[in-house]
Amino acid sequence: MSFLPGYCLQRGSGLDRALLVKVMQRAHSEISPGQSLSHVAATVDQHFSGETPLWWVYPDKSGEAGPAGSPVACLWLGNAIDQRSGERHAYVLLLFVEADHRRQGLATALLKQGHKWAQQRGDRQIALQVLSSNEAALQLYQKLGYIPASVLMTRPLE
Repeated sequence: MSFLPGYCLQRGSGLDRALLVKVMQRAHSEISPGQSLSHVAATVDQHFSGETPLWWVYPDKSGEAGPAGSPVACLWLGNAIDQRSGERHAYVLLLFVEADHRRQGLATALLKQGHKWAQQRGDRQIALQVLSSNEAALQLYQKLGYIPASVLMTRPLE
């Protein structure tokens, strides 16, 4: 499927579990270096299904059949329930773009694909969680109209 110049978009399938775990581990190791990644496979096992769409972005190898090489970006959506309204809505479980392919519009285009999918199924909102220290992601999300809706607070237990 044509996506952005130089890239093609492919819908993921249930056969992509191992690749999703690998990319999700890469994303988590980038934002939390040195932290355990043991939870990633369990997260995928718990949430990955036909109800949670996944899209991969590959470099466009015009004329070749199917995607070539490894994906350079992905978006995985899950489902959540708005605790105020009780309505189901899409939730961004993973948005990742390889460093060499950032700042080329891939994250924006993937999110717009996710917005379209969510609207087509009748969702009235889409949500995500982002680390407050991830300024580039915060700027992207704000540019796309995301607004803070809650504050996640944690307290270490000793």
